[in-house]
Amino acid sequence: MRHFALLLGLLAACARPATVGAPAGPRFDLLIAGGTVIDGTGTPRYRADVAITGDRIAAISREPIARSSARRTIDATGLVVSPGFIDLHAHIEPLLRMPDAESHVRQGVTTAVGGPDGGGPWPFARYLDSAQTLGVGMNVAFLVGHNTIRRNVMQLDNRAPTPAELEQMRGMVAQGMHEGAFGLSTGLRYLPGTFSNTDEVVALTQVAKDSGGIYTSHLREEGLGVIEGVAEAIEIGRRTGITIVLTHHKVIGKPMWGQSVRTLAMVDSARTAGVDVRIDQYPYTATSTGIGVLVPTWALAGGDSAFERRLADPALRDSIVRGIVQLLMTDRGGGDLARVQFARVSWQPTLEGRTLHDWARERGLPSTAETGAQLVIEAQHRGGASAIYHVLDEGDVERIMRHPQTMIASDGRLSRPREGHPHPRAYGTFPRVLGRYARERQILTLEDAVKKMTSMPAATLRLTDRGRLVAGARADLTIFNADSVSDRATFQDPHQYPTGIPYVIVNGTLAVDGGRFTGARAGRVLRRGRE
Repeated sequence: MRHFALLLGLLAACARPATVGAPAGPRFDLLIAGGTVIDGTGTPRYRADVAITGDRIAAISREPIARSSARRTIDATGLVVSPGFIDLHAHIEPLLRMPDAESHVRQGVTTAVGGPDGGGPWPFARYLDSAQTLGVGMNVAFLVGHNTIRRNVMQLDNRAPTPAELEQMRGMVAQGMHEGAFGLSTGLRYLPGTFSNTDEVVALTQVAKDSGGIYTSHLREEGLGVIEGVAEAIEIGRRTGITIVLTHHKVIGKPMWGQSVRTLAMVDSARTAGVDVRIDQYPYTATSTGIGVLVPTWALAGGDSAFERRLADPALRDSIVRGIVQLLMTDRGGGDLARVQFARVSWQPTLEGRTLHDWARERGLPSTAETGAQLVIEAQHRGGASAIYHVLDEGDVERIMRHPQTMIASDGRLSRPREGHPHPRAYGTFPRVLGRYARERQILTLEDAVKKMTSMPAATLRLTDRGRLVAGARADLTIFNADSVSDRATFQDPHQYPTGIPYVIVNGTLAVDGGRFTGARAGRVLRRGRE
């Protein structure tokens, strides 16, 4: 008892100096004071202070919060405080080489979804573990890619899978979902997904649905066959019950401009019938993908050596040329070689930023579709290239953007200055919507624009603690100036960061601080069902 009494006395003596007259420490790590909150739900903006502790939003108060209650205060007077933007379709394949993700973070993106167009990583868990160990500048989530899986099982074979092969692919989708994938993506315009039929896609999509995932579809066709492409995606949703995203929805080529009226009516009709169809979109009148998109897919079956053998056969070569000519005239070529602009050309970097028309003139050749076909074959023979295709109509872009089910997504590739000549969407997607389409053209209200970038993609991914400004949510925030936010990247000079986004916060850590990119790697690798 004497020892016990002595111990109590010592404890009291130690505790007394810390409790008598000692000032209380700051309650919050960061206070964002005096800003205009747009909370991501579409409701009207309001003035409020936002307090952050650790990686969570601790409080949102319409009454001022004492600045002394926080270790640091950001004066957000005249600025909009919103949830961090969620990019539902991002080409973050260079993530392990560019883990800070500066080209995305500077746009206000705090979460991006990789593995679109059927191109998800594999082995899945190993890739996610590598990214988490390295550290990432924004949160990242991934989809299982149909093209990746089919290539692993069937290479580039142009045929239906055997029952054993289909079961193997179903098992790989299940494995990816178990390891944290948010769903399945397809790129039915690309190899080898283009060789699959609807039944195969349904069988794999059903696995993703049973695991609680979504399905994002690069349609089989986005030009002359866009109506059939939308119908196929809707049919996959009807047969499986999965949430479908018509990813980077657009209408390619002059013969089809205006047909978004029909595709959006199809979305509305399907939703009325109980099919959960959604859309994502980037705000530009040009697409970007490999030059091989101008080659008939049948000609590429079996890989490069098979393509070369077909070119050596005069009859097959003639068919290939005619197929390329048709695509140049009615699809990604836009009927004009000047509409095809090189983005990345490893074998001749001087072509980057220039067009097929420029290349033809450099060779002293007429700028015709037939010349273009020969140059496309040469480019493919030399290892391929990526290109930008100026083949969309502004009216379709605006019509799709207004649709209540449309979300904003970049389709942009992680980029660095002086590396290639990327599509400007890699640097400017989200500020372009806020500046050009909300402020200047008033296609959207600012509240709706933010909603399409935040709570809508969060709800699609079933992320319950991101995408809205609410106490208890993860502290992913973007602070921007509604009067000046703007994209600066252009098709002529794409490597330009946007303006008007002075602060970006990822999990409570400043990734952009007063316009300065900090390089912080506070992002997390998100795994479905574990966040």
